[in-house]
Amino acid sequence: MIDIKLLRSAVRDVPDFPKPGIIFKDITPVLLDAELFGMATEAMAAPFAGAGVTRVVAVESRGFLFGAPIALRLGAGLVPVRKPGKLPSAHERVQYDLEYGTDALEMHSDAITARDRVLIVDDVLATGGTAQAAGRLVRNQGAEVAGFSFLIELGFLSGRERLDPLRVEALIRY
Repeated sequence: MIDIKLLRSAVRDVPDFPKPGIIFKDITPVLLDAELFGMATEAMAAPFAGAGVTRVVAVESRGFLFGAPIALRLGAGLVPVRKPGKLPSAHERVQYDLEYGTDALEMHSDAITARDRVLIVDDVLATGGTAQAAGRLVRNQGAEVAGFSFLIELGFLSGRERLDPLRVEALIRY
């Protein structure tokens, strides 16, 4: 069982990063504590145990850190979703809007099939744009999105609403 208060206390606030006015939630102290990191990944996987997840999509880059142990815990394959130009084989691309422009995510074309049930994992849910784009990549391959699992949710940015009606789990909510 995870102690959410302990986990929350390990997340470090870094003011004015990456730009003035932003308070960055630094997860490095969680990663440095093997027991806490293990408890966090176990707790992120637990709501989806028995849900028939066959693939875990991990979003670049901190999502990789959580996605790999969650995939192992669920007995599922790991699918890295990357920023453009990082994947060596045939891939699918989804472009999405940011508050200041656009960005894109890519996934190998053969990573997911219509038979897959997919959990999407990342470290932080903010506005939901990146998670929503990852979900579009999965659905474009014909697969089902089982839900989303995050370490942190910045609730004041309403990202959960962009993912509705899908299941969204987050261990820490600000």
